[in-house]
Amino acid sequence: MVYDVIVIGGGAAGLMAAGRSGLCGAKVLLLEKTDGCGRKIQVSGKTRCNLTNAADIKNFIAMYGKNGRFLYSAFHHFFRPELLKFLESYGVATKLERGGRIFPVADDARVVVRALERYLTDSHVEIKLNITVTAIQKKKAGLFEVQASGEIYAAKAVILATGGASWPQTGSTGDGYKISSRLGHNIVELKPALVPLIVEEIDLAKSMEGLSLRNVRATAFRGRAQEIDAKLTPQVNYGRGEKKTPRAPVIESRFGEVLLTHFGLAGPIILLMSLAVVEALADGSVAVLIDLKPALSREQLRARLQKDFDSSGKRKISEIMKAYLPAKMVEPFIALTTLNSNKQAHQINAGEREAIVEHLKALRFNIKSALPLARAIVTAGGVSLTEIDPRTMASKLIPGLYFCGEVMDLDADTGGYNLQAAFSTGYIAGENAAQYSLSLP
Repeated sequence: MVYDVIVIGGGAAGLMAAGRSGLCGAKVLLLEKTDGCGRKIQVSGKTRCNLTNAADIKNFIAMYGKNGRFLYSAFHHFFRPELLKFLESYGVATKLERGGRIFPVADDARVVVRALERYLTDSHVEIKLNITVTAIQKKKAGLFEVQASGEIYAAKAVILATGGASWPQTGSTGDGYKISSRLGHNIVELKPALVPLIVEEIDLAKSMEGLSLRNVRATAFRGRAQEIDAKLTPQVNYGRGEKKTPRAPVIESRFGEVLLTHFGLAGPIILLMSLAVVEALADGSVAVLIDLKPALSREQLRARLQKDFDSSGKRKISEIMKAYLPAKMVEPFIALTTLNSNKQAHQINAGEREAIVEHLKALRFNIKSALPLARAIVTAGGVSLTEIDPRTMASKLIPGLYFCGEVMDLDADTGGYNLQAAFSTGYIAGENAAQYSLSLP
């Protein structure tokens, strides 16, 4: 049997592509390597599925960095309003939350997967599960031969929607990069994005393991942590999606929540700056300084400490610091200042007080590396966008070959941007692959 379109990969992009191709009249086969479609959708947004974001188009595009412009054409054709209308047509009501994040009202990613599966049923898409594609060949007759799990499937067009190389348990194991490379496409170096960071100061991190530091400012600098002038910590955010560009040695700076782990740093703002850190590590040392009291200047902090010391002169410094830090953090913090935790407030001299101020304004870590790509939320890098037509998602090298989703060199910050890109590029790839295949004899 010869299919009009074969879609490889049953994630967000692949499901949308297959459904759209089928609805356009193509005979479609979807090949998925796991025992079910939408595995990554089901774990996205902490299983709630952050579908998209309410940001305007300019700010939306900015979240993809320098490659964001590639998406203008796709978003012009199928963007947030079209996605939400599509989901509503399948009974998935949505709601807006902080940061412009949009979720299903049900707070359950499975309703999204079920809607997409019904879409494929309506589009008469044939689905084969537990099928691993190992190679694609374009034959002289113009047909593609897809080699998978000992079988060969033929099609007029093929859509690669194999995802990235992160979260391999969901089926994203980097297969699409190998297949694309063998077909002649260039693969931009793969890097982990939205990934926790491993620090050199493991013992310090372990001593604070499990702490969630809210309303702090984390700043990534080029250089060794102990050599950074903490006064260079900015008062505004710098990073992807922000309007301003930082001055060296600042790489990125974010305000929000940091999680301390047994290996280092995690949490929302660390994930956001992680790709920039990974890229900077290739050129040299990187440090992250955490301002634990960003709302207070050094002068204000100094005055507040002195006031507490004067009014509670006989209290131990360890007791006073509980008003400034989470209880679990007090002892490790005091050890950093080299103070004796039993020392009374009235015994603290100006130099010791200054040490407390400096460590409150700059908890310092040297970054050793990021966690491996398999532990990242998103894969940065992929099939080079210079070889893909942004209007159709078609390969510029091989007629009839299309790409969509994370297999391409596209990645974004958290907030629904990655899923929107998957749905939009899947829709475009599906529509154009169907038109291409149906135009052939």
